[in-house]
Amino acid sequence: MGLVVSCEHGGNRIPVPCRKYFSGRFDLVRTHRGFDPGALEMARAVASALGAPLLASTISRLVVDLTRSVGHRQLHYDTVREAPLTVRRHIVDTYYRPYRDYAETLTTEAIAHHGRVLHLSCHSFTPELDGVVRNADIGLLYDPKRPAEKSLCLQWQEAMAQRDLRLAIRRNHPYRGDADGQLTTLRRRYSPDTYLGVELEINQRHVFTGGHHWSSLRALIIETLGEILERPIRPDPCTPLSRSPHARHAA
Repeated sequence: MGLVVSCEHGGNRIPVPCRKYFSGRFDLVRTHRGFDPGALEMARAVASALGAPLLASTISRLVVDLTRSVGHRQLHYDTVREAPLTVRRHIVDTYYRPYRDYAETLTTEAIAHHGRVLHLSCHSFTPELDGVVRNADIGLLYDPKRPAEKSLCLQWQEAMAQRDLRLAIRRNHPYRGDADGQLTTLRRRYSPDTYLGVELEINQRHVFTGGHHWSSLRALIIETLGEILERPIRPDPCTPLSRSPHARHAA
């Protein structure tokens, strides 16, 4: 199976023409609202280790969220959404469409070369949101209506849990895998037999811990993914898995 790696929220850069829309809000830009800490580092490590093409952006999601569809209310931050239409069109034409088009190009090329591709989109999530603690270390997001995606995530979840019994690895958490997003759009263009879209979500507390802990987690993720890509995907995603009693699994 071919592999394409992407990172849509890799940085918090605000282009000069857009900075006036963030006057007095640069503290917000530095938070998880502005980007996904650690996601770009994870994406680069996966792509390098597994020899995959990498597509990444360092433009802040507050300027334009590359995972959202045009017209979605969260495509831009409030102040940008209130900017003139010509400004918003320029942002979409300059940053959004080239990224989306290149993602499709890489996907098409990988399918042509391998017959099947896993598109892994790397993200991270804040440990606490609106007073609610997220009880997961790693999330694997997929469309439950696509059996190959579900099967791959089940196998990957099991492989990581067997390596580290302390990790809480959840599926379709902390977000739904079939919500509006880049992978959802690509699923409409490619068949379930040729395109598998999975979002990797990492709890940012691991990123902030840093050091050997963070590097070891990246290594575990990469090693287990490499193993999964070498296996045939189980045709029946409901096949029982040998679960570790210490690993927390959730759909």
